[in-house]
Amino acid sequence: MRPIGTATRGTTNPNRLRRMDRWIAATHGPALRRAESPVAVDLGYGAAPWTAVELLERLRTAEPRTRVVGVEISPERVAAAQPYARDGLTFRHGGFEIPLPERPVLIRAANVLRQYDEGEVAAVWQRLCERLAPGGLLVEGTCDEIGRRHVWVALGPEGPRTVTFATRLGSLDRPSDLAERLPKALIHRNVPGERVHAFLRDFDRAWAAAAPYASLGARQRWITAVRALSGDWPLTDGVRRWRQGEVTVEWAALEPGGL
Repeated sequence: MRPIGTATRGTTNPNRLRRMDRWIAATHGPALRRAESPVAVDLGYGAAPWTAVELLERLRTAEPRTRVVGVEISPERVAAAQPYARDGLTFRHGGFEIPLPERPVLIRAANVLRQYDEGEVAAVWQRLCERLAPGGLLVEGTCDEIGRRHVWVALGPEGPRTVTFATRLGSLDRPSDLAERLPKALIHRNVPGERVHAFLRDFDRAWAAAAPYASLGARQRWITAVRALSGDWPLTDGVRRWRQGEVTVEWAALEPGGL
């Protein structure tokens, strides 16, 4: 079968996806441990396989049996990655069809759908979710070139569940700075009348109100702002994750379609 999809630009850097990886290991670790064969896919890892190598290392802190398969639509990139293959890490030519004999417990697609049209996202999500094992997770999102700012959507076989905003707090002027890293399903919806715009507006207001806590550090200001935000928005995490510069909100609260 011809791989489904088109090649990305391929740009990547070591540690670019560390925030996403750590979140996956923390929140999806129990599912990896329960799985009979915990396989994770790094879809569209790019011109160099750093992200797949790092994904294996980070997921094995949660479940040492985890195996990672890097999947790339460019055969040249697959060939270039082969010297990095090792026990638990392999590379395959393919695309959205996910050319594995087994169903993975995790598919991570970072900075892949950004080049697609918004109207194509739902079909890709559905295709990838159909390849998941029971209890599996698809994490699809976008980050900047050095991994300071991320936004990703987590989906199960039933569809989207949550949206996570993550940042290196020292780089942040205000929470809405993260809007530039919204995944394709949301980035064009950051306009008045849409839920994601209202969320970021409220986040900026809570951040401004928490300004007195800046003297205690950006982390304390973030925690204070997120705690205030939780009064009006359905957040799914707590202080332990907030301390990492993260906040996760239910997908339904940000789903495109207007207020």
